[in-house]
Amino acid sequence: MTQRVNYMQQSPEIFKKMMEFSNAEKESAIDEKTLHLVHIRASQLNCCGFCLDMHIKQAKIHGESELRLYHLPIWRESNLFLPRERAALAWTEILTKLPEHGVPDEVYDRVRAHFSEKELSDLTFSVMAINAWNRINIAFKTVPGSADTAFGLTKAGLK
Repeated sequence: MTQRVNYMQQSPEIFKKMMEFSNAEKESAIDEKTLHLVHIRASQLNCCGFCLDMHIKQAKIHGESELRLYHLPIWRESNLFLPRERAALAWTEILTKLPEHGVPDEVYDRVRAHFSEKELSDLTFSVMAINAWNRINIAFKTVPGSADTAFGLTKAGLK
């Protein structure tokens, strides 16, 4: 695959602002492990190879188990995820593939049982961010693994 446009070079100011937005997740009320699951699941749903590759490597670097990564597409059937993680994954899926009539109250209520208003707000911003990254990387065919050195992802030991 050949990248169509290097958006980082073409729009450096906007790219910098998007990076700042994404880096704000470090101050989020949502733990890092859950954020990795959210990023990976949204990237799977959107079929974004670049982001899927990146976030799997980041999760591995931060200690995520391979089996949980393998089970992520089947999280509803797997017993490897905590109720709070399941709620985050459900929220990620509903916001990534928005139904025609919006988020049903039953989904909101189920997710809200596991997150405070602040946490749910932070989680929603995280889902927004990964979906934005997915869209730009899909649009411009960013090559998976092409930023490994720049983002320190070679430490994951995955090839």
